[in-house]
Amino acid sequence: MNAECVFCQIAAQTIKVPLLIDEPELLAFCDAHPQAPTHLLVIPRRHVGDLHGTSGAEDAALLGRLLQAATRVALSEGLKEGGFRVVINTGADAGQSVFHLHLHVLGGRALGWPPG
Repeated sequence: MNAECVFCQIAAQTIKVPLLIDEPELLAFCDAHPQAPTHLLVIPRRHVGDLHGTSGAEDAALLGRLLQAATRVALSEGLKEGGFRVVINTGADAGQSVFHLHLHVLGGRALGWPPG
């Protein structure tokens, strides 16, 4: 755990947020600053900085479980019919503002392409 990381604090429940998924390895919850009508976050409980970090991002099984959780939470939040997007920002230039690996699950409206 990184004591200064807001997502580590959420994982430890020192910052309380309503959880959509609460599992031993991962959590899902609503984004505090939504960019779409539905904007959810899926995070590993352990601190993994980003996709190129050495603290667990090389763990293919963990990454697979995060993607599976993103799909589960999208479907549970009613995004099956219209579809949804899963985004992972890695690095400041890509838009990562919290340096704890997290998947954005976006939906509820037509999403433009290209993003950004």
